[in-house]
Parts: sequence; C-alpha cells; structure tokens
Amino acid sequence: MNFINFVISRFPEISSAAFKHFELTVAAVLFSIIIGGLLGIIIGKVTKLAPSVIGFANLMQALPSLALLGFLVPLLGIGEKPAILMVFLYSLLPIIKNTYTGLKEVNPEILEAGKAMGMTNMQLLYMVELPLALPVIMSGIRISAVNAVGLMTIAAYVGAGGLGDLIFTGIQTVNTNMILSGAIPACLFALLLDFFIGRIEKRMVSKKKKRTSKANIEFGIKSKIRIIAITVSVLLLCTVALIYRNEKDTIIIGAKTFTENKILGNIYAELLKHDTAYQVKTKLDLGSTEIAFNALRNGDVNMYVEYTGTGLVNILKEPVESDAGKVYEEVKSKFKEKYSLTLLKPIGFNNTYALAVREDTANQYSLNTISDLQKVNGQLVLGCTMEFSERPDGLVALKELYNLNFKGEKKMDSGIRYSAIKNDEIQVVDAFTTDGMIKALNLRVLKDDKNYFPPYYAAPLVNDKLLEKHPELETILDKLNGKISDDKMVELNYEVDVLGKDPNEVAKEFLEKNNYFN
Repeated sequence: MNFINFVISRFPEISSAAFKHFELTVAAVLFSIIIGGLLGIIIGKVTKLAPSVIGFANLMQALPSLALLGFLVPLLGIGEKPAILMVFLYSLLPIIKNTYTGLKEVNPEILEAGKAMGMTNMQLLYMVELPLALPVIMSGIRISAVNAVGLMTIAAYVGAGGLGDLIFTGIQTVNTNMILSGAIPACLFALLLDFFIGRIEKRMVSKKKKRTSKANIEFGIKSKIRIIAITVSVLLLCTVALIYRNEKDTIIIGAKTFTENKILGNIYAELLKHDTAYQVKTKLDLGSTEIAFNALRNGDVNMYVEYTGTGLVNILKEPVESDAGKVYEEVKSKFKEKYSLTLLKPIGFNNTYALAVREDTANQYSLNTISDLQKVNGQLVLGCTMEFSERPDGLVALKELYNLNFKGEKKMDSGIRYSAIKNDEIQVVDAFTTDGMIKALNLRVLKDDKNYFPPYYAAPLVNDKLLEKHPELETILDKLNGKISDDKMVELNYEVDVLGKDPNEVAKEFLEKNNYFN
C-alpha cells in the first residue's frame, strides 16, 4: 500500500522518467539494429573481416559500462548523446554475431538453386538468405533490446534522465519505494519489448513459410522494404531531433546526483524562472564532480553548485587549507583565471566531511571526537564512499594524522553506507555534516578535533559566457548569499531523504516561506 501511494503521489515524475527511458532505449536499439545488421551482412559476405569486426564488438562488451561513459563524456558532453552511444556499442555484439551466424547457416544448395534461376547476389540476399536467417537475427535483436533497457538506467550518471534517476536516488536516500518505482517499469518495459519483437519475428517467419509465386515474393519484399524504410526514417529524424535539439537560448542548471545538490539546483532554477523571462531547464543527475565540472566548461550546463573544498582539492589539486576565507578566494580566482568560470558568493552552510557513529556505539566506547577512535583501534569497521577512500583530504591522510586503524574498510555507494550502519554491518561512516540521514538515523558526528577536513562552503559556479550574455543574473543568483545555515540545509535534506518529498517541491516551499516569490 505504501508503494502504491508513493506511485500515485509521484506519478508525473515516474511517467516522465519512463517515457525518457523509452525514448533513449529505442534510439540506441534502432542504431544498433541498423549498424549491427549491416556489419553482420558485410562480414557474412567478406569473411576475412569477421574476426576484426566481432573482436571490436567483443571489446565493447568487455569494457565496464561506467568506464565507457567516462571515456565518452569528455568527447560528447553529458546527456543523451553519450548514453545512447554507450548502449548502442553494448548492443552491437548479439546483432552482428547472430546476423553473421544466420547467413552462414543458410544451405549452400539453396543458394546454388537461386543462382540457377538467374537471381543476382542482391536478390539472393534479400529474397533467400535474410528470410532464412531471420529467426537467428531476431534472436540477437531481442537479446540486445532487453539488455539495452537495463543498461540505459546507468544513463542517469551523465544527466540523460530515465528510470535510472529514480533507482539511484532511491539508493542514495535508502528509499525502497523509489528504487521499485524505477526498477519495476524498467522490468515491464524489457518484457514488453521482448514480447513485441517476438510477435514481429513470429509474424515475419510465418509469412516466409507460405508458398507464393516469385512475383508475390518480390512484391511482398518491396512493400516490406518501403514500410521499414519509412519507419526507420521517422525514428531517425525523431532521434536526431532528440539529440541535437536547440538549447542556445535556454539557461541550464546542473546538479550532482546527491540530494543536497539536487535541492539547490531546483532552488536556483525556480528562482530564475520567477525572476526572469528566460527558459530554464535542469540536469540534476550529473554524477561525479568531474562530470559536472566538465559539463559546465563545455557549455552542457550553465551553472551548478560547487563546494570550496572540492574546488581546492579535487579540481585545482591544491594542498588542503583550513582557512575558509583563503580557500574561497583561491578557488574563486583560479577558477576565473584557468577556466573562465565565476564562483559567486557562498550560500551560507559548510557541508564538510565528518566521521559519524551510531548513538549506541558512541555511548559504548565514549566516542565524541575523531581522536577518541584511537581507543578502539582494530575493533570497528569503517564504511565509506569510494571517493572518500581516494581523496587527498580523505581516508589515507586522515588515518595517518589521527593514527587510526579499523577492523575493516568497506567502500560503497553513498546511500548504501547509511543502510549498512543502520544494520550494524559497519560501525563508522564518512558523512557530510548537512546530510539528512544523520538526523534520520540519530548518528553522532565526531568532532574533527585536529581540524583535518577543509571547509566545504557551497556556492554557485557559473560559466562566464552566461554572465557575459546576461549580466543581470549574477544579482539574482547572489540572493541566496548567506541565507541557508547548516541546520537549515540538514532540515531540507531530511525532508527529501526521510520524508520522501520531491527535491523540487522542497525547493519551492523554501523559496515561498522565505518570501523570494513576493
């Protein structure tokens, strides 16, 4: 019942994500059928090319999907293009291999009979070989199509949208209903797609078996070719329009995948919608800092909220600095100088790293500061994000400064680590000081008594091209300067992560309650 109520309350969001997922998947599968089918036919005729072509398709299958996306984003930017290309490359192998295998399995005696009747090579291909190979070819298409539906969920990491948005948001916020609202439609879509393609296959194969005259066969083939050509042309035009639609006069607000950045992205989007006449769009699932930052530099988004510590350590690769004022000024000046990006005034809160433990664990071992963890060296398991384990201001240097040893160290997704500490699978977790889950799970944040973590003050980061074109936007975006405290940001995150509100709803309520819409 809770799940049904959740679906009803979020139906517009779920249906929009499902339609986007359908759009992206069909585009990728269509391209893979056309290109994969042609390549399969070519290597079926020019056999010496088969090892190279199939080897390339095998290589694409062997590459981890996230790694492939990582390679494509610098080349194509974020959004639909890298997502469609990634799924297209992964979908090639079954189509190429099955087309090649199907053609090779055609009885040579049938081909000889066709040649004896005076049929050309092209006529043999379209009237004999492809119809006979059709069941094997369609099997490859069905495999590719079903796999594409699941694989397209990863598109959420690069801001392409789709059902992956719901799944990954649900994982981060430990929201089972949201995970299911993305997973179930994806599963149903895969089953329906497989059924639909299966029906097409059955219809085409049954027609092939009917005895008809040569003239009827030729007429039927030509009719099918015309229908397929028209369908493919329409789908290609729709796909091209989807990928290359013009957004030159649109302000695009980006955000990373975690709750806080999404809320802030929505706040700035709603503020611009109210205070300007410009069209405003959002891309609120940009994945990592690297993806979001490159998207801003490449013009795929015009602004997103960045953190001063992230700018200093991750992007600029500068040494850790604890003075908040110095960090802000250094990041601001170097972003301007190196990247033509403007860091506007800080929003107010400092979302720095912290270590947190459950209240019962803290009471059992008298833990109040990070230094107190030395008393239980080798007894507690740490769970942290993969990013924290590798950051210059992350786990390695922290352990060295505080002389810490853990019983075990488990790397995991940001949302999963909160589930793990709730279930006592881990006892210490890396956290952000404004995380809503800290309040939800009643975790005790250990004081950074040696001031190890640098300041992470949030501030809008804007592409200079936008401010040059619309200089009045700086005044509007700076309206939030100093307006959101640490406690307020925790509250906003809590509303999304625990109460299940939509980030856009929380953003609008914040702006309305604080008279930004007056």
